[in-house]
Amino acid sequence: MTTHDRSRDELWVYDLGTVGYREALALQHELRARHHAGEIPDSVLLLQHPPVYTLGRRAQPSEFPLDRQQLAAKGIEVYESDRGGRVTYHGPGQLVAYPIFAIDDVVVYVRSLEAATVLALARAGLDARARTEDGPDYTGVWVDERKIASIGVHVQRGVTTHGLAVNVDNDLQPFAWITPCGLQGVQMTSLRRELGAGAPSIDAFRGLLLEGLSEVFGRRSLPAPQAVVA
Repeated sequence: MTTHDRSRDELWVYDLGTVGYREALALQHELRARHHAGEIPDSVLLLQHPPVYTLGRRAQPSEFPLDRQQLAAKGIEVYESDRGGRVTYHGPGQLVAYPIFAIDDVVVYVRSLEAATVLALARAGLDARARTEDGPDYTGVWVDERKIASIGVHVQRGVTTHGLAVNVDNDLQPFAWITPCGLQGVQMTSLRRELGAGAPSIDAFRGLLLEGLSEVFGRRSLPAPQAVVA
């Protein structure tokens, strides 16, 4: 293949609907390899997952006391992940973004993901914030003391995988069965819980989040050519 020669300000967008966690991870690895090879520019996967718990590199057994066989019977999968962070839940109604970005500084990158999410939530009518001053366990985006978005990333040879998840209109009960993000007593929230009937749909919020990512990272978003996907 030839080296990708498009402008570095492009952001290729893969709008994928609902994708299993294993399949999404395989696609991230494929796109990361192509990014390393110079075949594609920075890209982002936008999707929802079927019900799944993921355990990040810093997850502790006490944070996930659930019986995996019982969860499997209920249709909830469990995966150990190479992303940063601890344990979290993904499910329908939650918007997940997996950027495949070339970066120089992981801290700056995570702060930028927070800023893009805060911007998108503001445009949806919700006042949210990052809690940088409270330490790494508080990475993500918050509405007062309630967490609405989680962030966990992995960087290999300067290119990212994993990313962020924003609760839009999802079932929050599965968060109560774990210690989400390793924070005892944390309350999770969603756009629907905060704004009620005035909350944007997940399709509408997808556009707002993409705008936020494009603005904060200085990218021009374009639909990804499907031929790029293996």
